[in-house]
Amino acid sequence: MMSYLNSYLNALLALTLEAAPWLLLGLLIGGLFKSLMPQALLQRHLTQPGLGAIFKAALLGVPLPLCSCGVIPAALGLRQAGASKPATTSFLVSTPETGVDSISITYAMMGPVMAVIRPLAALFSAMVTGLLVYFFAPESPPKMTASGSACCGSQSQEPAPVTAPGWFKQALDGVVYALTDLYQSILFWLVIGLLFAAGVQAFVPANWLLQWGDSWLAMLVMLLVGIPMYVCATGSTPIAAGFLLAGISPGAVLIYLLAGPATNMATLGVVQQQMGQRTMWLYLLGIISSALLLGVLVNSMTEHINFTMGHPMHHEMVPVVLQWCSALVLLLLALWPWLPGKKPPASDDACCG
Repeated sequence: MMSYLNSYLNALLALTLEAAPWLLLGLLIGGLFKSLMPQALLQRHLTQPGLGAIFKAALLGVPLPLCSCGVIPAALGLRQAGASKPATTSFLVSTPETGVDSISITYAMMGPVMAVIRPLAALFSAMVTGLLVYFFAPESPPKMTASGSACCGSQSQEPAPVTAPGWFKQALDGVVYALTDLYQSILFWLVIGLLFAAGVQAFVPANWLLQWGDSWLAMLVMLLVGIPMYVCATGSTPIAAGFLLAGISPGAVLIYLLAGPATNMATLGVVQQQMGQRTMWLYLLGIISSALLLGVLVNSMTEHINFTMGHPMHHEMVPVVLQWCSALVLLLLALWPWLPGKKPPASDDACCG
C-alpha cells in the first residue's frame, strides 16, 4: 500500500514541479495581455461587418487568458457595442479554448508539438463556427437583458469607463489580476487535473488504452466528456495529459481540449438567449465538426510527428531551484485567500472554481 502511495506522490510532485514555472510564466503574460490590450481596439475591429471580423475575433481571442465563464461578459459587451453574431461566436470559441497561460502549460506537460497545434486548432474551430453563423443565421439587433445572465452575469455589461493610467500601473494591475482572480478561477480544475494525471502515470499501464486509443469511439467519448464539462483551458491541460498517458490518441485528446473549455451549459444558454436558438445549434455544430475533423487530421500526423509527453529538455532547461520556487509561489497564492485575516473567496464569485 505504501509503495502505491509513494509512486503516486512522486508522480504528483514531478508533474507539479514540471508545470509550475510554465504556469507561472503563462499567468504573468496572460495578465499583461489583458491589462495592456486596449478594449477599444477589440470593439473597433469586431464591430466591422463582413468576414474579416470573424477572423479578427478568432485571432484576438487566442491569446486572451479568459475561461469559459470569464469570456461571457466580455463577449456580451462586444455584442452590445455592435459586434456581429458571427464575430461574437468566433470570439466565444477561440478565447476559452486557448490562451497564453494554457499554451505555456501545454508546452510543459504535453510537448512543443501540441503547444503549437492547440492555438492553431482553436483558431480554426472559431473560424468554422463563425462562418456557420454568418451563412446560416440571419443577423438581428443585439439583445441585452438588464441583469445579464450566466454565472458571471452579475458583472456589469456596460462598457467600463475609459481611463488612461500609465502603462506601468496597467501592467502591475494585470500581474495582480493574473496572480489573484485569474489563478483562483482556474485553480480547482488545475488541481483536479494534476491529481488525475498523477494517478494515470502511477497506476495505469502504458498500453492499457492503446488497443482503442485512436478509434472513433475514443474521439466520441472525449467529445461527450468535454461538452458538458465546466473546465478552463489551463485546468483541462493536466487532465488531457493524463488521457494521453493512458494511451488515448493525440487527436482524441485534442478534441477534449477544444470541446471542454468552449462548451458548457452556461455558455450555450447565453448564446441561445442573446443570439437565438439557431445560433446556439450552429455554435455547437461548429465546435463538434471542427474538433472531429482536427482530431482525425492530428491522428493522421502521428506517423510522421512524435507527440511526446513534455519536452525532453525541460528538466535541463529549467533549474530545479526555479521549479521549486515557482511551485512554492503558486502554493502560497492558492492559500493566500484562506490565511488568517484574509476573506475566503465566495463560492459564487469564481464560477470556474
